[in-house]
Amino acid sequence: MTAQIAAPAFPVTAKPAPAAAPQSSLITWIAVIGSTLGAFMAVLNIQIVNASLANIQGGIGAGIDDGGWISTSYLIAEIIVIPLSGWLARVFSIRLYLLSNAILFLVFSAACALAQNLEQMIVLRAIQGFTGGVLIPMAFTLIITLLPKAKQPIGLALFALSATFAPAIGPTIGGYLTENWGWEYIFYVNLVPGAIMVAMLWVSLEAKPMQLHLLRDGDWPGILTMAIGLGALQTVLEEGNKDDWFGSPFIVRLSVIAAVSLTLFLIIELRSPRPLLNLRLLLRRNFGFGITANFLMGIALYGSVFILPLYLSRVQGYNSEQIGMVLAWTGLPQLVLIPLVPRLMQRFDVRLIIVTGFALFAASNFMNIYMTGVYASDQLFWPNVVRAVGQALAFAPLSAVATAGIEPENAGSASALFNMMRNLGGAIGIAALQTFQSKREQFHSNVLTNSVSLFEEATRQRIDQLTTYFLNHGVSDQATAWHKAVVAIGSRVRLQANIMSFSDTFFLLGVVLVLALVATLMLKKPAGQVGGSGAH
Repeated sequence: MTAQIAAPAFPVTAKPAPAAAPQSSLITWIAVIGSTLGAFMAVLNIQIVNASLANIQGGIGAGIDDGGWISTSYLIAEIIVIPLSGWLARVFSIRLYLLSNAILFLVFSAACALAQNLEQMIVLRAIQGFTGGVLIPMAFTLIITLLPKAKQPIGLALFALSATFAPAIGPTIGGYLTENWGWEYIFYVNLVPGAIMVAMLWVSLEAKPMQLHLLRDGDWPGILTMAIGLGALQTVLEEGNKDDWFGSPFIVRLSVIAAVSLTLFLIIELRSPRPLLNLRLLLRRNFGFGITANFLMGIALYGSVFILPLYLSRVQGYNSEQIGMVLAWTGLPQLVLIPLVPRLMQRFDVRLIIVTGFALFAASNFMNIYMTGVYASDQLFWPNVVRAVGQALAFAPLSAVATAGIEPENAGSASALFNMMRNLGGAIGIAALQTFQSKREQFHSNVLTNSVSLFEEATRQRIDQLTTYFLNHGVSDQATAWHKAVVAIGSRVRLQANIMSFSDTFFLLGVVLVLALVATLMLKKPAGQVGGSGAH
């Protein structure tokens, strides 16, 4: 794929200055901006739907347990197509492949709003995810192949809006549209920016002939094992907590399929003369440690977007619009900060910027480890702002360092691996955090219940106080008032256990980001620092 782009975009010349003009021409920037807009919409459609899932389930008559497949089907299709996109773009040409999927993404977005039942919604969301998943790695690929090194930080800053800003702002947009217009509009909202995206790609991407002969020489064993393995793994991660993990035969079977398929995929890719993905890129120091940090960032990025709404809904009783307004402060500051990151990359060592970003992101989670029953929007304001600053500082510089020195012919593999591992980190992170929060809630509940005993004088006094309260507020029977007092204390214990479990979960997220910070300390400064003085 990348070789097809690189040839016209990089005139062969001994002097960098003459090459810079066509590389950063207006038409090139239109392609980059159009593709990053597509990536933004594709990522946005994960969180914007999750924020309104309960409303969608009610609208199409889906049960709570089965409604999760509305999100799962999208994520499975997306994570399968991301590593395929580089090869398919070579087969069908960048222009045809990207434009076709961009248009289909809009068509199936509108179709999702018209779904009448769960089965239709699952199928439509899967196709939407497959087409939307193409937009993410293709935007990244165009940035690192069409733009010169000096301009890549600007392109990567634009891409950061899709990777970090979109997940943060998704619940805000989804909550507002659902509460004020109806859940259908979370799909219709794609149409206007989508039309702009298609127009930009139409005028900027160069037409090239298809190379259908590559289908015959494709790495089909690798494609098959990867698709089966990633699909099974994503399903396990999305459904495992609900089905009690390995207590479910369905989850056990899928786990075995995922393990076998992905092991075969690794073997095939390392032995194939024409692999789907060049896994040997992982042996390069900066790319390997960059992928590791990116994977851990995916855990924290998507994990925090999952945990915070869960806390606000379960503990504070917020609706989707109120949750969105709280999360807005993890997104809105990034609109101001991300455009400034390329300038920071010109002035400072990019590794220092990344470390600072991860340190702030970790600190924002550690700020939430002493939560109480009154810990709500006001108390979350500064942690969310700190998180926004950390995310803005970490992503673009990390992407630049990890991909520095990647040859055009390896850009497709690098893009696929980098974006797939972040998404996979998010899936693993959400699954792990769901289980961790549930287990810690049980732990704290047991500890607190042991302390709240009828043999304790303080407990008996509290029950007497509540019994008197209920008798004075409409309950005429002594036994009924006593029962309501015991239930009230039990509810209070469960609430406190929940709050403590969320505090523990934020602590775990902070630890994950400290590990990401350690991985970034292993990065070496790229030759001719990315975004450095040479960019002027």
